[in-house]
Amino acid sequence: MAEFIAPPCDGNIEVLYQDEHLLLINKPTGLLSLSGKNPLNKDSVHHRLVQDYPTATLVHRLDFGTSGIMLVALNKVVNGLLTKQFQLRTVTKTYTAVLYGDLVEQHGDIELPIAKDSDNFPLMKICQQTGKPAHSQYQVIERHQQRLSTRVTFTPITGRTHQLRIHSLQIGHPILGCDLYRNEYSQAMSDRLMLHATSLSFTHPVTEQRIDYVCPSPF
Repeated sequence: MAEFIAPPCDGNIEVLYQDEHLLLINKPTGLLSLSGKNPLNKDSVHHRLVQDYPTATLVHRLDFGTSGIMLVALNKVVNGLLTKQFQLRTVTKTYTAVLYGDLVEQHGDIELPIAKDSDNFPLMKICQQTGKPAHSQYQVIERHQQRLSTRVTFTPITGRTHQLRIHSLQIGHPILGCDLYRNEYSQAMSDRLMLHATSLSFTHPVTEQRIDYVCPSPF
């Protein structure tokens, strides 16, 4: 697969919440979380943020096409404490997605282990032998009969690379606009990946208050 070069991103990063310890931001679609090795992939969330917040570090990432809420630490100690919350799975996240087709079930659990597909980088694959456990839950919000698509809320219980995108494909309902995990129709049905990180809930590492933040989907 040819090396990916990100097209220019006109979207701006919106700061949703800010204190001396951390930021909550809204990432636009079509922006890398971290700069790539190739100098043409320098523009990223991190590259932009350090212009104004030199100590900023990303606690987690969103895929290039995914928009929505991200948590950013403003010092090493806070980064470590937040990373631990992700590892202990005390951070809860929801995503809004539009999937191809009409889901039969109103809600469901997808538990399929995910591994790197070394023959097809950067794809991941479902593999019962070498995959790490991956668990996603979905709830149908709305069915679009004319467009043959379904809007869902996803709650990832684990946080594997490409988890929601590959799980959607495996149940026969890929996310619209996805270039990697698609069927013959789904990618062309949207000019962007229809996946948005909508909510994030975590414990503030300094004040110890529980923070629940919602960033509404743009689609």
